[in-house]
Amino acid sequence: MAFVNINVDTAPVSPDTIRMSSTAQILDYTDSEPEFRAEIRAWLERNLPEGWLAGELPMTPEEREQFRLEWNEKLHQAGWICASWPKEYGGRGLTPLENIILTEEFARARAPMRADWFGDTLVGPTILRWGTEEQKQEFIPRILRGEITWCQGFSEPEAGSDLASLRTTARLDGDEWVINGQKVWTTRADEADYIFMLARTDREAPKHRGLSYLLVPMHQPGIEVRPIEQMDGAADFSEVFFTDARAPGDCVLGGLNNGWKVAMTTLGFERGVSASMSHRRFEKELDGIMADAKETGVAEDPLIRQRLVEQWIRVTLIRYGNMRILFDVLNETDQAKRLSAMTKLWWSETHRATMDLAMDVLGPEGQLLTGDVSETEKWIPGIGLRRGREDYPASARQRGFLFSRSDTIGGGTSEVQRNLIAQRVLNLPR
Repeated sequence: MAFVNINVDTAPVSPDTIRMSSTAQILDYTDSEPEFRAEIRAWLERNLPEGWLAGELPMTPEEREQFRLEWNEKLHQAGWICASWPKEYGGRGLTPLENIILTEEFARARAPMRADWFGDTLVGPTILRWGTEEQKQEFIPRILRGEITWCQGFSEPEAGSDLASLRTTARLDGDEWVINGQKVWTTRADEADYIFMLARTDREAPKHRGLSYLLVPMHQPGIEVRPIEQMDGAADFSEVFFTDARAPGDCVLGGLNNGWKVAMTTLGFERGVSASMSHRRFEKELDGIMADAKETGVAEDPLIRQRLVEQWIRVTLIRYGNMRILFDVLNETDQAKRLSAMTKLWWSETHRATMDLAMDVLGPEGQLLTGDVSETEKWIPGIGLRRGREDYPASARQRGFLFSRSDTIGGGTSEVQRNLIAQRVLNLPR
């Protein structure tokens, strides 16, 4: 493959002009790029509700839910969901660069492009990589159509950072697996149709080698979901209890007792093996914080200004880090997987620090519940509709601050990421 250039605009940025720009051309695209980009833009203009692109379309919760259902069907019909997947499994077979163009245009229009994040981004690609043909035929079409939703069952009360120490077991009883144990911090467990999970299927094997990766239906008597209510009343995470829960004998993905390798594939997708446009979300968020600083007058405080510039630099480095991974993916080098732990550590720690700054910019007013009651429902990418209490009307900044606390835990804690960097990137001794 010919190398793809990534050009970085290195013009100096003055701290006196506290702003962010995401419009710089950072990729040398192919000759077919304008035509494909125009196709996507035209489709978005035809299919988004009138007023969407201008940002003039307030929605009630009921209208948002109706839009979500209709939009998922439009995405599926157009082939935009998981468009990089092979054509024989319902994708469009887009190249990595075409997929980036698709992501850029949807981000520009602020248009959702996922039916179910866990299905589209995590378990779907894992099934394509490790699944039998029967498993692919059973699950991939339903993921593409948005007919089923998923949650991830990895962490347990005694197996968070040390995932291989998990205690949930699965034993074969005839042609079914019988599952007993507990998972915790399971996102969207109260809404999911299926859980992709790790369970111990061989108690005698070393802890990494006795695990299997199972695809288990959630709607059954043997599974109890207990949402964990947070300060603002939202329950993004849950405990999940398995008491003689059942799953088909062919629900094992990637082979019996091979679950560790399969799970590492999933975690690779979660931690950012493929380049993403995640920096756009952080840029938009920091733009709002800078506007708050100017409105409240604290932008004139030299210490606050220093922190604003520092976070601008960190968010910009997220962008260039994503481009570095993209370069490796497009040119088929082997660096992307090694960089994933570094990328995850950087963006999660940066986002947490950014939201700490957001609260300091607001000052004492940040401790007051100034949000609109109608805003207690918020759609979060990868999470879905986050419902808070009407008697706890947190503002958008406050919700972002609260949720950012989980960024350094989900997908691998910062401590684990540092160990991975030390061992797998720097080759330091254990």
